[in-house]
Amino acid sequence: MKLNFELVPDSCWYSNLRSLLSPAQWDFIRREAYSRAGGKCMICGAPTARLEAHEQWSYDEEKCIQKLENVVAVCKSCHEVIHIGRTQLTGGEARASGHFMKVNNCSYSEYRKALGEANAAHRRRNLVPEWKLDLGWLKKFL
Repeated sequence: MKLNFELVPDSCWYSNLRSLLSPAQWDFIRREAYSRAGGKCMICGAPTARLEAHEQWSYDEEKCIQKLENVVAVCKSCHEVIHIGRTQLTGGEARASGHFMKVNNCSYSEYRKALGEANAAHRRRNLVPEWKLDLGWLKKFL
């Protein structure tokens, strides 16, 4: 699927590049992502005047490593899907589910299955007491 859920382990909430970098450093990285996007969402391809920077992370559950993989520019609709947990809390799940199904050309049952798999991964990752950060991706900006 082009568009997926990225449920961040609870212990990693609010641990993001914006909080780890200076405002100038974060601004440089997000603008670089916007430049690569060329005015289009890097997931669904929709042209948009307002892109949002999204950090893509991978999780090595055995080694307890949260690794930064990329920063991409996405539209608000894709960002709401990616962070479906927050979107559900703010009452936007119906809109997000529609966008997920449209982008992935899938049914509601496929949406529910993908969400169930994401929630299972989230529960598993929440068993890790502490994640170590791997910010090696940032080396290309240093």
